Amino acid sequence: MSRFVRFFKPVVDTGVTLVLWGYFIFGFLFFFSPVYAWAFLFAADRTRAFQRLNHLFFKSFVRLVRFVVPGLKIRMDKSLEGLGPCVVVANHRSYLDPVLLTAVFEKHTTIVKSAFFRTPVFGRVIRTAGYIPSDTANGFSDLLLSRMQQFPAFFQQGGIVFIFPEGTRSRTGRLGEFNPGAFKIARRFGVPVEVLCVTGTDRLFSPGRFLFHTCIENRITVCRAGAISADQVRQLSLKELMQKSREIMEAGLSDS
Repeated sequence: MSRFVRFFKPVVDTGVTLVLWGYFIFGFLFFFSPVYAWAFLFAADRTRAFQRLNHLFFKSFVRLVRFVVPGLKIRMDKSLEGLGPCVVVANHRSYLDPVLLTAVFEKHTTIVKSAFFRTPVFGRVIRTAGYIPSDTANGFSDLLLSRMQQFPAFFQQGGIVFIFPEGTRSRTGRLGEFNPGAFKIARRFGVPVEVLCVTGTDRLFSPGRFLFHTCIENRITVCRAGAISADQVRQLSLKELMQKSREIMEAGLSDS
């Protein structure tokens, strides 16, 4: 990195961050929230409508990221658009990871920290979109049970559940321990597991950092590392399924 770029990088980082978070907040409030309100009041299927709106909003955000971040390339496996029904598992390096996957999958649901369900606006959006609380504490047991009861119809209609089995962002790039939730869902409802690898998001938006990291050559990729068929999911034990998924993900990341 040249001395000139190093000198101006903090200014560019700050400017890009203000643009992106400004759009994320005010773009939602002024452009998307009226559509969400209309869908909440008049859509025949609120859950489906909110999932689609989340998909469109995050897709527009990703397009803006491509446009305003110097030196950034984003490549997503085109075959991802044809997935479903399935459980998608991916490694987790940045808050951008769920943004990217929501931008890819139109008919989707995912696990969200239960605390977010209590926030005034965001909580209403994720609840209406059919997202899943991360635990049953603080009165979320009924909501979690309701989500489980909706899964047969959701998968029958081609829905995708994407989950980051590490449960939190990796600070080192190495895979953390897997939680069993995603794999329990796949085994219970007999759907395949698709394993994805996400790279480069932590270089753009690192854990513990507020500013986006710009003015560097960076490539963000979302690739299919492999899949475990529905028949294999039924045959494998929970432990074997988790181990096989981990091996596929580790192999995919080593090739990235």
